[in-house]
Amino acid sequence: MNEPPLEGTAQAAVELAEVLASERGDPFPPIIRALRNPNFRLFWSGNFLSNIGTWMQNVAQGWLVLTLTGSAFWLGVVGFAGSIPFLFFTLFGGVIADRVNKRRLLLVTQSVMMLLAFLLAALAWSKLITVWEVAAIAFLNGTAMAMNQPSYQALVPRLVRREDLTNAIALNSAQFNMSRILGPTLGGYAMALFGVAGNFFLNGLSFLAVLGALTRIRYPQEEAPRRESMLASLRGGFRYVRRQPQMFVLVLMMAVASLLTIPFLTFIPYFARIQLGTGESGLGWLLASSGAGAVLGAVTVAWQGQIRHRGAIIAFCGAAVMGVVILFCYSHNFALSQLFMFFEGFGMILTISSVNIAMQQLSGDTMRGRVMSIYGTCFLGLPPLGSLLAGELSRHIPTSHALAMMSGAAMLAFLGFYAFSPALRQLD
Repeated sequence: MNEPPLEGTAQAAVELAEVLASERGDPFPPIIRALRNPNFRLFWSGNFLSNIGTWMQNVAQGWLVLTLTGSAFWLGVVGFAGSIPFLFFTLFGGVIADRVNKRRLLLVTQSVMMLLAFLLAALAWSKLITVWEVAAIAFLNGTAMAMNQPSYQALVPRLVRREDLTNAIALNSAQFNMSRILGPTLGGYAMALFGVAGNFFLNGLSFLAVLGALTRIRYPQEEAPRRESMLASLRGGFRYVRRQPQMFVLVLMMAVASLLTIPFLTFIPYFARIQLGTGESGLGWLLASSGAGAVLGAVTVAWQGQIRHRGAIIAFCGAAVMGVVILFCYSHNFALSQLFMFFEGFGMILTISSVNIAMQQLSGDTMRGRVMSIYGTCFLGLPPLGSLLAGELSRHIPTSHALAMMSGAAMLAFLGFYAFSPALRQLD
């Protein structure tokens, strides 16, 4: 059921409170000014705690698969099972997001993920779990995440003032990447103390934070959607994106980057062990370097406030990231590889945040769920296919050559988009 709109005296009271707050001075510095919006502050903090739990579960899940099978092949199978739903279900999640109350949909998807975490904890604690059950739960969890993603993205602009949207998206990136650093670290200690079942249980508990936040935010009434079939709504979303040249070229660029460059992250363990000759701790440092760069990139976007010349930043920063990936593929020096990973994380977040902000601002409220589902399908659904492509190429040529060739093709594509797309050059 939709929440009642703020009308009459209630609306006047809200506006008066905002005026008085601005006259008293904003207690939030510019770099975190989106947190002055109480609804976003609740949403941000709840998701931060929940994401830490998710990363703790990811660490334990990989360890559990290795314990059960001792097979890198099964690690890949479980990873594929958890990520492939984004390719098939994110688009439908966007259609549903534009039809129902987004908060209500998020409550459902987050609750499903919480129950799956508790199920995983129970099976692991009782020693009854098999790798097939891990893969099945990973697939169901990925499906819930795919349905969750468009509503999550589309809700943010409704929780902040328009002038705070850039900062809100940057802070979301920052919290995700801070959790990417904290989660695996805490997950390692938790596994040592409680075992893998403890990690899964703690992840289940972490969902209470985001569920509590979702029940407390004040959510304005949404316009009732037109009554049409799911397929018609989906076609309408594609037509909407196709008819806006700037939005269309951004979707194409994200598709290229997700298919040809982002899959390289899957092969970081290969480079750590085979090319750099390091172990688990070295892999952790490489991933931490990427995460630290990503946090700095998100903080940079938050500090900038309004990003200017976004078309040029997306094209050239993205191309620079692809160049750094090529350099990483041929590095045999650990310290240099760490440096490359730092710049990869920094540039990747700067590029992705710029695309995300542009997509949010170019989209209307009634279409935002479908627009962000198309974006999410490219960003999250294509990397598994790219990983399969890289794996197949690695059967015929060295892995470093395969990934460098893919990133080189993506870099040329980005520069080509900027050279031949006036819409991209005009994106400011």
